[in-house]
Amino acid sequence: MLQACGNESSSSDNRLDPSEFRKELDQKGGIVIDVRTQEEYDAGHIARVDYQYDYLSGEFEAQLDSLDKDKTYYLYCRSGNRSGKSLKLMKKYGFKNVYNVGGYQQLVDGGFESE
Repeated sequence: MLQACGNESSSSDNRLDPSEFRKELDQKGGIVIDVRTQEEYDAGHIARVDYQYDYLSGEFEAQLDSLDKDKTYYLYCRSGNRSGKSLKLMKKYGFKNVYNVGGYQQLVDGGFESE
């Protein structure tokens, strides 16, 4: 289920490429969540991250009740797969402004600072 980037950000998968992500973040702000494992996060993450909730362990889903459904969220993982699943989960819980911004390396290659 690959979608072309570009003007597809309004599609059902809410995918943003790194340049679209930067523009949205600069203009609207929002909360960045890394949904990778703690080990992946510790090996490197983008500097502008608010939370790290592991999707695979169930931690991500367990944290959803503590998040404000009216805020905007940007999710990333290693490849964009787990962040896509996380986005669907958030939509199921009633979150409206959620974006899958893809994979960590893609973001770094797109100019995001890493730590």
